[in-house]
Amino acid sequence: MVKLRIATKADGAALAAIYAYYVENTAITFEYVAPTAEEFGERIAHKLEKYPYVIAEENGRAVGYAYADMYRERAAFNWSCELSVYVDKSETGKGTGRRLYNALVELLRLQGFTSVVAAITYPNEASVALHEKMGFSHLGTMHNIGFKFGRWLDLMWFEKRISEVGIPTPIIPFPELDRGAVSSVLDRY
Repeated sequence: MVKLRIATKADGAALAAIYAYYVENTAITFEYVAPTAEEFGERIAHKLEKYPYVIAEENGRAVGYAYADMYRERAAFNWSCELSVYVDKSETGKGTGRRLYNALVELLRLQGFTSVVAAITYPNEASVALHEKMGFSHLGTMHNIGFKFGRWLDLMWFEKRISEVGIPTPIIPFPELDRGAVSSVLDRY
């Protein structure tokens, strides 16, 4: 059975292995060189300073992960963030990505975020379908914006409103969220 939990820096090797497949074999990510386990662990630790980073495990083995990160640096964007999800190539199509995203979005809502965005390399029909099923709206496409494996690729942008907008309150950094509330979300998905 797949269980969700919060990733730690120590998960760097397991998650780097999942990600390496996408870097080395697909244009889903625009990175050319897969990060090392140490680099990946540092990325996890850095994102966890403010955002949730959720890992899916089955029998103690990482099968996917999802995380949020800053959308843009300007202060006016503080209530929005960008999401990413990766599922082990042998585990796709089993609903793991949807479970990870559901938990991630609910945690972001608890923090006070109002909208989330996702950038999807196109073509990537599976990711487009996931985002549409999750209620994201296609905002637009940037054509020939990335070059990988000898070809130009498009980038599609999707957005989802996750809470009402009004007078914003400060975002609660992820480490300051109530641990019981975090556990409740993870257990639900």
